Amino acid sequence: MTIQSAPNTAQADRPVPITILCVVSAIGVVFVVPMIFSDVARLVGAWYPPCLALSAVVGAACTVGFWLMRRWALYLYTAMGVINQIVLLAMGVWSITALILPAIVIAIGFAYHSRMR
Repeated sequence: MTIQSAPNTAQADRPVPITILCVVSAIGVVFVVPMIFSDVARLVGAWYPPCLALSAVVGAACTVGFWLMRRWALYLYTAMGVINQIVLLAMGVWSITALILPAIVIAIGFAYHSRMR
């Protein structure tokens, strides 16, 4: 007689696209952190490193929230995505490519919205 352990509920409920999104996002956050302290970030403007740091913190929080299948993560990511688009427009550097990745993440999130808590 073998005893089987119950599967981790969060793992069983998390769809593969959300898991992939979280892994890629976590890698992205790790790469953004050194950029905060770079000379390139300071060249953009004195305001940019703090903005980049805030974006990294929010991105990390959203990654954890998506991993845990929380709706607040989707709402926060969507709000941050809108704010980032406005900042890019105000700076005059907006392009359609800056919209594609956040739009994909938001679309995946809303596709699984009903499965989030």
